[in-house]
Amino acid sequence: MRGYVVKKGKNYYAVVYDGVDPGTGKEKRKWVSAGPRRSDAKKLVTDLVKRRNEGVSVTAEKLSLGDYLTGRWLPIQESQLRRSTFDSYRRNLDLHVLPVLGRMPLEKLTAGDLDALYASLLLRGRKAATRTGDGLAPKTVRSIHLVLHKALADAERKGLVIRNVAALADAPKVGARKQNEIKAWTAEQLDRFIDAIEPHRLAPAFHLDAYTGMRRGELLGLRWMDLDLDAMRLSVRQALVSAAYEVHISDVKTGSGRRTIDLEEETVEVLRRWLKIRQDEAGGPVAVDSLVFTKPDGKSIHPDIFSQIFDRVVERIDVPEITLHDIRHTHATLLL
Repeated sequence: MRGYVVKKGKNYYAVVYDGVDPGTGKEKRKWVSAGPRRSDAKKLVTDLVKRRNEGVSVTAEKLSLGDYLTGRWLPIQESQLRRSTFDSYRRNLDLHVLPVLGRMPLEKLTAGDLDALYASLLLRGRKAATRTGDGLAPKTVRSIHLVLHKALADAERKGLVIRNVAALADAPKVGARKQNEIKAWTAEQLDRFIDAIEPHRLAPAFHLDAYTGMRRGELLGLRWMDLDLDAMRLSVRQALVSAAYEVHISDVKTGSGRRTIDLEEETVEVLRRWLKIRQDEAGGPVAVDSLVFTKPDGKSIHPDIFSQIFDRVVERIDVPEITLHDIRHTHATLLL
């Protein structure tokens, strides 16, 4: 098996022997782009020669990047990922990758193509294909890179491509743009919000959020069986999340997310009063496996609606503007 390096323009190519054309009797050679570095091309030649000597053809299947991602890769991921994670994969590919590179033949995709995509997304965001729009954050573009890296690594493992070109692409560093400062309220500002939200039916949910630092999904996914008011504690075991605006129950975000949280007396009393409200609304005892915070009819509360309630109250009171997730930061800051 033979192979060598050729430079054309600014790029190097690994060229390897790939059998004999039965029609002409001439040798076939496969050209594979290796990027602007000769060292990468030499390494690729070695890898391709090894594959050919092991009986693996260096000719890839004819597929476009879009066909591979949507027709083969994403359907497998759907059964392996949390629904919210899968939805973020799908949205990032649909919005940012497929409009630009979807028709690109999979075997002809290069690291340079990905570098150009990332640069365009940093400058023009989802409007990369039309050359207008605001740029995405480096963290978002890096997340897109990681999805492509995983997808192309799977394609390489299954012999659909000769190499994972995403491994050669230059993904943006997360620290390339100044990070937003974490926002948090003082104790006085938090008290002001708690007073303002008091008339709202879901005030107990916001109270619990402020006094535990739970994530939004964990709060809305809490069940009565997860509460032990006599022992003054709760257990975080699941979350209510939104994927493509559809609500469903999911596991907690991380392994350490499963935890027990101690409650103080005021919060326990708030929850006891809330239990009485829910019993009155239900016309009797509530099921232990039902959600703690629901609509009056017992249906789940959409996480986005919960955030909107918070935003509307913050807009009309004299406190710095923060997001609902910043209540988690506020809780941690006050504890420190």
